[in-house]
Amino acid sequence: MSLGGHDRHLPGSGQAVYAISVAAELAGIGIQTLRLYEQHGLIAPARSPGGTRRYSGDDLVRLARITTLAGQGINLAGIARILDLEDANTALTAERDQLRDSGNHRL
Repeated sequence: MSLGGHDRHLPGSGQAVYAISVAAELAGIGIQTLRLYEQHGLIAPARSPGGTRRYSGDDLVRLARITTLAGQGINLAGIARILDLEDANTALTAERDQLRDSGNHRL
């Protein structure tokens, strides 16, 4: 997505730049809800040298997934398990693709 040449000024998806109030607003949830998700291990924001939470674009995507699952009536323990399985699946897919690519280079 291009923003008329302004996209080069946006942070990378993994760069933790958003304060908790901004992340909560962008995710459409309350600050206390965001803290609750962190307490349950659903989200792990980076910390600034001073200890302030900083959220990345990747964290915002994860928050969107969490709020979707919560909106479907899934409790936080269930959400944690779903996210763990999704993360494991993503890692296995990446590993499979890497093995496939390395196998193709040997041919």
